[in-house]
Amino acid sequence: MARAISTRSKITFTAVAWLIGLLIFFPILWTMLTSFKTEAQAIADPPVVFGFDWTLENYCTVGFRPNLYFFDFNEFCEGAPRSEYMRFLWNSVAIAVGSTLLGIVIAVPAAWAMAFVPGRRTKDILLWMLSTKMLPAVGVLYPINLIFVEADLLDTHFGLIVVMTLINLPIIVWMLYTYFREIPGEILEAARMDGAGMGQEIFYVLAPMAVPGIASTILLNIILAWNEAFWTLNLTTFDAAPLTQFIAGYSSPEGNFFAKLSAASTAAIAPILVLGWFSQKQLVRGLTFGAVK
Repeated sequence: MARAISTRSKITFTAVAWLIGLLIFFPILWTMLTSFKTEAQAIADPPVVFGFDWTLENYCTVGFRPNLYFFDFNEFCEGAPRSEYMRFLWNSVAIAVGSTLLGIVIAVPAAWAMAFVPGRRTKDILLWMLSTKMLPAVGVLYPINLIFVEADLLDTHFGLIVVMTLINLPIIVWMLYTYFREIPGEILEAARMDGAGMGQEIFYVLAPMAVPGIASTILLNIILAWNEAFWTLNLTTFDAAPLTQFIAGYSSPEGNFFAKLSAASTAAIAPILVLGWFSQKQLVRGLTFGAVK
């Protein structure tokens, strides 16, 4: 029998949840507001929250000039932009999507083997894979940099895709393993009795049943690859530079240009925020997959 929750408790929990959500979102909101300020207003003391002169100058400077159906940034911009936003954007898309898809191709058979053909060392292998995420990235920067130099992979999309795949592969395998464990093994045994091979079992029986889990894994790892800064800053310079390099370009030894830096940051997170907004139901459904029997 479900426990009754009083109206007062619901209101309290809802208020606490909203407060926590607002605290988490506040840095993003502040960055967005700062991106519409002048440099003088961005560093004003005391801070100017809402009473400032709104301007699109910072977005024009960083090269974020989308031609929307209801609004054209170019009408308010003069002169050439300082950065090529679209080039950095497509590099981020190629690296994030490419590394995630490659990781899924590798992780699905691996998670299937661990979930349905378990050995005595399955948990040890999973723990070892997860332990690789505990190593500080700087600890392997030098050997990976040497490999990239020798293999001529510096500042290439392929090199970044491989690195991002290896970084996020433990998380992909762990998530898929968790989802696959919720699927009854009897269904796969029935498919084997009907003559299904290993590939048919995985891609025609297992994968369709785990679509919510696979979708949430893809979305989460696209976000992780999109936001990865350490490796992109150290292994790219120009040709394959993603949006993390784009943001770093507005932080210089001469000083931070906070308004332009905020505009670059907002332009960099805008695509992933839109993706997260439209896919939030699928993401929540996947993350709670198997939670209720």
